[in-house]
Amino acid sequence: MKVRFLSEADVEFRESARYYEDKAPGLGVAFIAEVHRVAAIVASQPSIGSPVDDELRKFILRRFPYNVIYSIEGDEVVMTSVAHHKRRPFYWSRRGRK
Repeated sequence: MKVRFLSEADVEFRESARYYEDKAPGLGVAFIAEVHRVAAIVASQPSIGSPVDDELRKFILRRFPYNVIYSIEGDEVVMTSVAHHKRRPFYWSRRGRK
């Protein structure tokens, strides 16, 4: 399956990577690699994430306190959010809804 990031999710992803890179050189690169690893897993096994509701699923990043929130739309996995565990719970829940 193809993977597509909603623009809001892409912004979150980039801002988080920048934050980690500023915190320690190489940490932002590690964050990017982890999100890409999860995207590849979800693309090959879309139902692997835990259901959040009827449309959304989540997959927890291994090394960072983030979830990747996504939906399955036809032959595409749509990344709705790259959400920090401690920030405004479910703020992303209306993104990309049909």
